[in-house]
This record gives sequence, structure tokens and C-alpha cells, in this order.
Amino acid sequence: MTFRKFFLFVMMLQNTTLGDQATEGVILLHGLCRTTASMEQMARGLRREGFAVVNQNYPSRESGIEKLSDTAISAALENPVLAGCEKIHFVTHSMGGILVRSYLDRHQIGKLGRVVMLAPPNQGSEVVDKLGCWKVFQALNGPAGSELGTGAGSTPNQLGRVEFDLGVIAGDRSINWINSMMISGADDGKVSVERAKVAGMKEHVVVHFTHPFIMKRELVIGLTSRFLKQGSFSEVGN
Repeated sequence: MTFRKFFLFVMMLQNTTLGDQATEGVILLHGLCRTTASMEQMARGLRREGFAVVNQNYPSRESGIEKLSDTAISAALENPVLAGCEKIHFVTHSMGGILVRSYLDRHQIGKLGRVVMLAPPNQGSEVVDKLGCWKVFQALNGPAGSELGTGAGSTPNQLGRVEFDLGVIAGDRSINWINSMMISGADDGKVSVERAKVAGMKEHVVVHFTHPFIMKRELVIGLTSRFLKQGSFSEVGN
């Protein structure tokens, strides 16, 4: 057995054990051109906090947002790790948040809990406005990437107001100064702080991290867990 297979086997056993004990589950959805590996630190942190976690992979470059959301979220909801959970939350990075908005715009989840979105392009990104027509961009990001502009017809702007308990964490540090030159206001290198917001969200907080790594930071993992548990990024009583 290779080390990778052994690691996956151990993680499966851990998921199954925690899933039998936990009453609340979390579905993690990574962003565009990423994999479950990018959300693994978040997964470990939430498991430590007592959640059953499904770190769902999906082929982010192969289809449009609606198809991706139906395929990925339906598969995650059927995962046996969540079978005994009374609530099912979502934690997303970047485009993963738009998948959740798309799915919940068209489907109901009876056990739906809370949602935390990390660096979501909830009003699109100016980077897509500028580069979305380039063939290289389309080849790298697939059909879904082209849906994430800031225009009124873009997928996130067509989805409108959210009707679920949502907390948004936005970053205001960038390691991609070329992208940042295309974006108005404070940004994380892909999405502006302002465009991470969406009508109907419950809370919005800004952290000093960049788009590619925001989901790996202990501060963000802690804020995420707190919102899932109590519906606020602030400590109770503050």
C-alpha cells in the first residue's frame, strides 16, 4: 500500500468515526482550479471542533456553475458521513460559494445549517471582466470561470439575495499585483472586499490574508468554526 493510499484510508476511518458521533456536519467546497487538498487544513480544524466533515472534490474546470453545483453538492449530501447529522453546514472557498448559492436557489436542504464563504466572488470579479475573453483564460478556467464577471448578467449577480444564514470572510492582502491593478478597492488578488459581499448575508469580516491561502489560516478556521456554532464571528457576549 502506498503512503497516499494509506493516508486516504486513515482519513476515511476518521471521517466514519466522527460521522457516527457528530450531530452536525460540514460540506467543504474548494474554489476554481483547486482540489480538496486546499481545504484539508480547514477540514482537520473543523473535525477537531467536533464536526463531521465531507471535503468534496469536483472538476471545477469541466462544466458550468449550475451543473457543477448539482453534481458536487448532491454527491456530498449523500455521503454516509453525514447520515446521522441533524444539521449540515457549508464552508466554501472562492467559486465554491457560488456553487452553494446556485444550488440553494434551485433546491431545498431540510437539514441546512449555516454557511461560511471565504473570499467569494459574490458580485463577480473585475479580473474576469478584463481577461475572460482571452482564450488562455478560458482554457485555464473552463466554462465556470467565464461566468464570474461583474456584469448584471453574470451568474453570481443573477442569483440575487441569499436566504440562508451566511457569514462572509474576505481578504485584503494580495500577492498578485497584476490582478490587483484591475480591481477597485481593497482586494485579495482575485476578489475585492466589497464584491465578496451579498445582499442577505448576516455578517462580513475582513482578514489580512490573500486569496490562495485564506482557507489555511488558523484565524480563519477559528472564525469559521465560531460562526457555524453560534451564528456570529464575534465571541458570545462581545
